[in-house]
Amino acid sequence: MQIAVRIGIVTVSDRASRGEYEDLGGPAIRQYLQEVLSHDWVPVSQIISDDRSLIEAELIRMSDQEGCCLIITTGGTGPALRDVTPEATESVCEKMMPGFGELMRKVSLEKVPTAILSRQTAGIRGKSLIINLPGQPKAIRECLDAVFPAVPYCIDLIGGPRLETDASRIVAFRPRK
Repeated sequence: MQIAVRIGIVTVSDRASRGEYEDLGGPAIRQYLQEVLSHDWVPVSQIISDDRSLIEAELIRMSDQEGCCLIITTGGTGPALRDVTPEATESVCEKMMPGFGELMRKVSLEKVPTAILSRQTAGIRGKSLIINLPGQPKAIRECLDAVFPAVPYCIDLIGGPRLETDASRIVAFRPRK
């Protein structure tokens, strides 16, 4: 029996965690994954405040206890004082993957000049790839479209489950053997 692929979705927002603001980022990530993945998967979702220790604890829980091969965060990547998602991610990862952030900023800069203020990043914790995204649904889609072709192969390389994409939506790149 095949174990279901588990994917973490973490919304980092003070207001959304208090119920003062509708979480739009988490649902946007979930919808995106439903469009691009061609196999069954289980979302593990959480909304937490912009608190570094809470973010770190949630990333560790999703990786180590929940067994999520991919954890995607939304929010907390800007320059504001409470924006600490990249710092939390870096503190729980063994390896950082700066190419993800570089490509996401490049794509975002083609749309808005303030993308230079974004601090999206990605890293590896055990068999989990953690990707930090901005909070706006449109930016989430643009950033994921840019980096997702490399995500399945990255997860292969760290010993995670094989992710298959709907080739009519996103073609996952894997080198030919």
